[in-house]
Amino acid sequence: MRVAIAGAGAVGRSIAGELLENGHEVLLVDKNPKSISVERVPQAEWLLADACEITALDEAALQRCNVVIAATGDDKVNLVVSLLAKTEYGVPRVVARVNNPRNEWLFNEAWGVDVAVSTPRLMSALVEEAVSVGDVVRLMRFSQGDANLVEITLSDTATAVGTRVSDVQWPEDTALVTIIREGRVLVPSGSDSLEGGDELLFVATAERESELEALLAGEPEQ
Repeated sequence: MRVAIAGAGAVGRSIAGELLENGHEVLLVDKNPKSISVERVPQAEWLLADACEITALDEAALQRCNVVIAATGDDKVNLVVSLLAKTEYGVPRVVARVNNPRNEWLFNEAWGVDVAVSTPRLMSALVEEAVSVGDVVRLMRFSQGDANLVEITLSDTATAVGTRVSDVQWPEDTALVTIIREGRVLVPSGSDSLEGGDELLFVATAERESELEALLAGEPEQ
């Protein structure tokens, strides 16, 4: 898979390193000569250019990329890169970094963004996830279809404990994708029973999150 990353700062270089370790082809693009540190990620391709310029993106051959990641520290730049990648080059997957949470509402399909990653939101979500049992914690927003990646940890006394996955009446527009149990990642099947302490990861629309929380956070009748 070929991936272009706009922004060769600490974030961009870290992403590039992970992708290269997984066998992907990576191009780092940055207009700041001080950010061009080939020795830090020698396996990557490097391009000194402004990722907001069509000529630079032509040189980067963005049309050959499977994924573009807009990872600069400037939200305006990330939005422009995302829009150009999607509309001018037809890149199948565009991931954009959100630096200011107040700008998160802009990072959607209209701007070519498939997945918006807000570091402040993700960090706060991880804090919530660590202390919250029975509450839905939003980890990530997918702009297409208004879907979110959410997590809920089952309490030992939740009504769903002991129930098979296939027997739970899940709300519409929700999908259980993973069960994390005692450090193991389980792909859920209909015959699996839910246990107290399970961390359940769902893809769900925002309007269904309250239904999901009510379903899984409920306490048994006394």
